[in-house]
Amino acid sequence: MAAPHPFPLLWRDERAATAVEFAFVAPVMLLFVIGIVEVAMVLFTQALLEGGVREAARYGITGYAIAGQSREQMMRNIIGKYTVGMIDMTKIKITSLTYKSFTNVGQPEPFTDTNHNGTRDAGESYTDVNGNGKWDKDMGKDGAGGPGDVMVYTVSYDWPLLTGYLAQQMGLYIPLSASYAVRNEPYQ
Repeated sequence: MAAPHPFPLLWRDERAATAVEFAFVAPVMLLFVIGIVEVAMVLFTQALLEGGVREAARYGITGYAIAGQSREQMMRNIIGKYTVGMIDMTKIKITSLTYKSFTNVGQPEPFTDTNHNGTRDAGESYTDVNGNGKWDKDMGKDGAGGPGDVMVYTVSYDWPLLTGYLAQQMGLYIPLSASYAVRNEPYQ
């Protein structure tokens, strides 16, 4: 007669079943919690960035600059203040484009569409509105503009994931961007 097989006893044993179930559920639950924290941090930082750009643009329209500091540096300081240390200010990119009116914002430089395909092709003449010597999909001119000009300030930042080392090694970043359009005051 053969000895009884031990596995039927193991199949019926319910001791430590909770620990085994937890071992299956815990990694999924942990990933879920980390995901919620990541999304919350991104949304929070995006909101801070938008508020900072709004306040910096409000400063930018005045044309005022403190002696020894550029307007861009002052705007950078304002954005840093309103983002409460959540953003590495050495890694943000600020662009400011000047337009003559709000209707020109984001519009391409005018061109003559000789073949009527709706896109500018090589050899088609264009008006170089921003004066950079080439046709652009956006006619905005780099710079702070002058009195009465329309300005679009855009700040871009690559948010590093909070999961840290692995994300940085893999180059996982979430691009954040905020823009604000204003008209410069008629300063002199």
